[in-house]
Amino acid sequence: MVMLAKFAASSGEQLRAYRLVNSKFPPIALFEDVADARDFEALYQLQAMTNPRLQNEIGRMELLARDEIPFGIPGCSYATAPFTHLNPEGSRFSDGSFGVLYLADRMDTAVAEVRHHQERYWTNVQSLNYERFVFGGLSCNFNDAGVRDATVVALDDPIYAPDDYSHSRRLGHEAKRESCPGLHYRSVRSPGNTCWALMTPRAVIDHSDRPLRDDLERQDHQRQPNRHAGNLEADRLLAAIPIMHSLRFS
Repeated sequence: MVMLAKFAASSGEQLRAYRLVNSKFPPIALFEDVADARDFEALYQLQAMTNPRLQNEIGRMELLARDEIPFGIPGCSYATAPFTHLNPEGSRFSDGSFGVLYLADRMDTAVAEVRHHQERYWTNVQSLNYERFVFGGLSCNFNDAGVRDATVVALDDPIYAPDDYSHSRRLGHEAKRESCPGLHYRSVRSPGNTCWALMTPRAVIDHSDRPLRDDLERQDHQRQPNRHAGNLEADRLLAAIPIMHSLRFS
């Protein structure tokens, strides 16, 4: 069994990664409107008296220490939401008892990961003939200090099993227990690329779509140097992913 101690910890550099977020989840204003934990507590107490939907919007705040929330950054709510709105089904590195912020090295990698999991879920819904979901693309700048490098393990290791998460979840639990900030690992759905599983949002510096626009324009220009930047809207949105029972994504 692979142990966390086998993986070297990063000395720390600022990285940019990517993520898709379902468009039905808008930014949470409470996180975006405050600069620090003290402001958050004051506004939270005030809104709790007047907004009956507040708990559903911000999630389970008891799961995340205030000093782990990167108040004041662009996209604070997007960085925080995976840790207060848990997926009860769990994920590769969590059994559902704690949150993980998953990021990808490229937007194509993020699309491949989301495509797989959306298809897996919705094809098991009986009598669903067609459904369409729209995802927004976000970039995430973060500091990877202390993140453990699991990419040294080959893709045939049990932590990368396509559908059996038992080994990877043991690793995730060890990382959480040891206060490891995250894992850098190989993408299973987009071989040759990598992802990050952040165990805390503390290291996030910016989690919005603004840097993403610049990245996509630069990548598009590299692919098609003569293409005008005004034609990039479809690339930026990325995002309409149709899911049908009869469709299998390759």
